[in-house]
Amino acid sequence: MHVVVPLAEGLEEIEAVTIIDVLRRADITVTAVYLQKNPVTGSHGIKLHADKSIDDISASDFDCIALPGGMPGSSNLKDDNRVIALVRELNAADKIIAAVCAAPIVLGQAGVLAGKRASCFPGYESLLTGAVLVPDPVVRDGRIITGRGPGCALPFALTLVELMSGKDAAADLKSRMQVYWM
Repeated sequence: MHVVVPLAEGLEEIEAVTIIDVLRRADITVTAVYLQKNPVTGSHGIKLHADKSIDDISASDFDCIALPGGMPGSSNLKDDNRVIALVRELNAADKIIAAVCAAPIVLGQAGVLAGKRASCFPGYESLLTGAVLVPDPVVRDGRIITGRGPGCALPFALTLVELMSGKDAAADLKSRMQVYWM
C-alpha cells in the first residue's frame, strides 16, 4: 500500500505526524507532499519536511490519500485544485480516502461524500456537502474514513492501518505502541 499525505501551510501538526508515523510503523509506504514550499509550517509553528512536491506525483501511484486538518491548512487544501483533482481521481479509482479534523471539508469540496457517513471538527459540518453527519470520533463508511480532531489522530491512523493491513496488524501495532484507551 502507498499513501499520499498532502501537507498545507497551517496544518494541524499532531494529525500530520501521527498519520505518517503510525502508517510507517505498520510498514505502509507514505509520501508526504508539499503544495507551495518545503518545509511546511503548521498552525503551531512547527516545520515539517515533505518528501516531494505535489507536482511530482500521480494519483495512479497511490492506494490512499490521508488529509491532516487544522486551520488554515484545511482551507489551503480545499482551495488547491491539485488536491481536489487527486481526491477525485483516487475516489474514481475506488481508493481509500481519509480526512481528519477540518480536512473533511476537502472531501465535501471534491464531492465524494454524497450519502456517506462522515465526521469532522465541530463547526465545519455545513461544508461536508452530501454527507450523513455522525458525531463519532472516527467514522468509516466503506473506504472513506473521517475523524473529528487532534485528539482523534491516533484512532484515525489505526483505523487506516486496519483497513489497509487488517485487524491483526492494527491490533499488533496498538499493542506495540501501548495504546490502551481504544
